[in-house]
Amino acid sequence: MSTSARPARSRAVSRIRHRALAGAALIGFAAASLSPAAAETKWFPMKIYDSSSGTPTPAEYTPLAKAEKPYNICVLFPHMKDSFWVAVAYGIATQAATSNVNMNLYEAGGYENLPKQLSQFDDCMAAKADAIIVGAISGAGLMKKFEEAKAKGIPVVGVTNPLPPNALPAANYVDFVAMGEVTGEGLLAQSKPDEELNIVTFPGPAGSGWAESFNEGFKKAVAKNPKAKILGEKFGDSGVAVQLQLIQDALQAYPSMNVIWGSAPTAEAAIGAVAEAGRTDIKVISSYENQAMLDALNRGDILAFATQYPVGEGAIAIDQAIRLIEKKPVTALVQPVAAVIDKTTVPKLQMDLVLAPASWSPVYSVKAK
Repeated sequence: MSTSARPARSRAVSRIRHRALAGAALIGFAAASLSPAAAETKWFPMKIYDSSSGTPTPAEYTPLAKAEKPYNICVLFPHMKDSFWVAVAYGIATQAATSNVNMNLYEAGGYENLPKQLSQFDDCMAAKADAIIVGAISGAGLMKKFEEAKAKGIPVVGVTNPLPPNALPAANYVDFVAMGEVTGEGLLAQSKPDEELNIVTFPGPAGSGWAESFNEGFKKAVAKNPKAKILGEKFGDSGVAVQLQLIQDALQAYPSMNVIWGSAPTAEAAIGAVAEAGRTDIKVISSYENQAMLDALNRGDILAFATQYPVGEGAIAIDQAIRLIEKKPVTALVQPVAAVIDKTTVPKLQMDLVLAPASWSPVYSVKAK
């Protein structure tokens, strides 16, 4: 790159990072309670796979009307850096209000902060929560805590992020291999048969489980096209700033790259980086959803994204927790039906199961009436 180009590139990096930090600041604001109107949902029955037996079986999920008592439910998230986890929080907070339970949510600040999530898990147990819901930074890393909670009689529900088989009495998360696969199929469907696809993948944080599974499914799908080639795989934290650096490095290392596939923050960072590089030939596709991805799709900045209906996942987690507390029948493994969303399918999307309303600020605490 020429010396004269460097200042422009630096200004672009600054602009992209500023937008990312501004979004994070907004997400950090917490409302004290949830309005009764927000608790009125029409999400259910929700189409799912019941994978409790190990074989996904089509089913519909409907929660209990209300909890028998105002239980105390402790919720742990990896972070609240983007609108994906805000959507899960919206489902959790709304269903907690609907079910009339108390809910407190804590986030660890990023996938590099497993020790903080372990400490927060200890805090939940010390507070004698009736149940714990956890979006695990690392399923393997939390196994000892799961055993400790079981010994104390505190049921734990896994939400959104994958866990080792039978790690918990109840969990809900998408089949990440299948979700990665639908994005790969979406890419092939919108590419010409003889088109060379030189792909670099940006799956997310190594060791998270979901990043590796997304990547596996995507590669499985694109392998069906001999014209598709994976040039490189770049793992890293799912924050926009980290992903931006990875993309900038890839633009230098892989000049023939014409497809960027990765997490929603990857795609968000890629839009500005690709524009700044003048690479209008590069296609961008996201492995999952957030508000930025919907906006980018509508603008034509990305090709497609996949959805796992995170609002629904959050709501189901609350119901699974209540069922475990009350020793009622519970679906041990709920898996949303993954779908790829492009300009042709977005009008059919049940958006209230995908994203929180734009006017909603994250709620970290819900008080039962």
